[in-house]
Amino acid sequence: MNVQEKIRNQITANAVVLYMKGTPQFPQCGFSGATVQILKACGVQDFAAVDVLADPEIRDGIKAYANWPTVPQLYIKGEFVGGADIVRKMNQQGELQKLIKSAVG
Repeated sequence: MNVQEKIRNQITANAVVLYMKGTPQFPQCGFSGATVQILKACGVQDFAAVDVLADPEIRDGIKAYANWPTVPQLYIKGEFVGGADIVRKMNQQGELQKLIKSAVG
């Protein structure tokens, strides 16, 4: 399985997937940590987190997959949502909560 197939499997097998630096318990960058906090504030307790620092192939592959140059990257129901700034803006506008509710109920 190549890295693009691996990523596709991860985002289709989980309702919410966050590609981040570090883990939700120990984020390794402020943007990743902020995105985790936004997800938790929206009531998402159970989401798949992929530490891109632990797998250089995923780190490079995820940027190509979404054609998005930075991490973190949030996927909901297999669709790319955005990075930290987009997630923050969607949260402030109430859009993220609606998207999450439709994905996880």
